[in-house]
Amino acid sequence: MDDLTAPDPLPALAALLRSLPPSCGPVRLVAVDGHAGAGKTTFAGALARALGGAPVVHLDDLATHDELFAWTGRLREQVLEPLSRGGTARPAKYDWVARRFGPLLEVPPAPVVLIEGVGAGRRAVRPWLARTLWLDVPRDTARERGERRDGPQLAAFWTGWMRAQDAHFAADPSRRFAELLVRQVPDGYEIREMPTGTALAHTVSHPA
Repeated sequence: MDDLTAPDPLPALAALLRSLPPSCGPVRLVAVDGHAGAGKTTFAGALARALGGAPVVHLDDLATHDELFAWTGRLREQVLEPLSRGGTARPAKYDWVARRFGPLLEVPPAPVVLIEGVGAGRRAVRPWLARTLWLDVPRDTARERGERRDGPQLAAFWTGWMRAQDAHFAADPSRRFAELLVRQVPDGYEIREMPTGTALAHTVSHPA
């Protein structure tokens, strides 16, 4: 893990993830979790590039206005089960403007597939995961970033979202199950192992 302390730790992280045993059929499924506004999408994109173009599943594409966290069934049926059979997953992408599902996306069974979004490391997904990474940004800091990004027109949405997010993490926490903590620093990222005795190991076997 010493290479993760390099000025650019993403190549070492990519090598580490590639070396893990597959967790979902032939795929090493890696969750990128954290509070809304923490920078998960940006980090997942950078990690995907370090992995040579790894597919990224964005949970915002599976959630809906009415089901902010009730996407586990869609994730399992449209993504996890096809990948576990070595097939290409074809989840439908939710259109947040039209409020309906639109075109199908394609997620091939690459050696490493990333799932990013709030709750990516949740209980229902954890048995399929090879690793969970947590973007270690304080809740309120993440919210400020998200509101600044989205503008005042979405302030009401953020108020409702934060209530839903807090309820989710209270009932189904995932930070303490993460093996690696990712922190943004001025020149990139800092990646550290979860302090000894804090992370809880999880099995990579999954339901039949």
